[in-house]
Amino acid sequence: MKPSKVYYEPEVLEYRLGKELQDKYKDLPWIPIENHNNIEELRTKENTEFQKLKTLLILGTRKTHKYSPNYKVSDYLVPFTSSGCTAMCLYCYLVCNYNKCSYLRVFVNREQMMERLIRFSMKTETEQVFEIGSNSDLILENTITGNLPWIVEEFIKKGRGKLTFPTKFNMIEPLLGLNHQERVIFRMSVNPQYIISNIEIGTASLNNRIEAVNKMAAAGYPVGLLIAPVILLPDWQKMYLELLDVLEEKLSPKVKDTMFLEIIFMTYSFIHRSINHEAFPEAAELYDKELMRGRGMGKYSYKQDLREEGEAFLLKEIDKRFGKDKILYFS
Repeated sequence: MKPSKVYYEPEVLEYRLGKELQDKYKDLPWIPIENHNNIEELRTKENTEFQKLKTLLILGTRKTHKYSPNYKVSDYLVPFTSSGCTAMCLYCYLVCNYNKCSYLRVFVNREQMMERLIRFSMKTETEQVFEIGSNSDLILENTITGNLPWIVEEFIKKGRGKLTFPTKFNMIEPLLGLNHQERVIFRMSVNPQYIISNIEIGTASLNNRIEAVNKMAAAGYPVGLLIAPVILLPDWQKMYLELLDVLEEKLSPKVKDTMFLEIIFMTYSFIHRSINHEAFPEAAELYDKELMRGRGMGKYSYKQDLREEGEAFLLKEIDKRFGKDKILYFS
């Protein structure tokens, strides 16, 4: 991805990464801003311009460093080097949280964030797992910043515990030769190819994602798959059967032997509906009042009976192919 414009807080040019990005994108327009969290020029754009907003790169420094306890793959969610993404997944929770401000924001004070993470990891009573990719896709971000090899190497040398992050992209080559010591858990999100093509717009194909996770496992990384989000479109059973068949056929023996599965059902919102209707008028309608219920703050989730049907179906079909013990949780 090459941005169309760069919006930046002037102080980013005092940091090494800021200077590197200034040189890398010196041929682009650079527009100074006061605060990456509140760019009025962009917040007031119409929903129809959403796709253009996704081409922007925002540079700032991260001021929020609060770690949130987590009880799934990781022990803590760690605000880290980026937020947002260039992909246009029609259900993205960052769109729900930030409305139109889900464009990619890169935070150049990576040394400060890493130092804090290392200190925190050394103070915990037991080794912990730190989720560093909950607000962005670090594989995508790495194509711009080159941060990921540096992050892995710094944490392995000085930190304690493990790192983890999910992705929908396949540009994993910079990670393959690293001395990760099996302390970086790589998680690939998968969905039926129809959903990837029509709803996870701008992300890697299913085949490319499978190839990437196979390579990461071959390089010694612990790996997991997220079937996420499960979207109950018409013919959803047929689509997810096809997905599981493709995974059974194309995942390497090592991945199938060592992986874990996270299964997360889609949450939608009125903000998604508003943006998608205007920015993607030809896209699939993800809201169905017959299938969904409100869950507060303008959000929708699948009704309990349908959710239970989906869980039972996936549990049965996964058990046939991989064993139900591979499932870490449903969410």
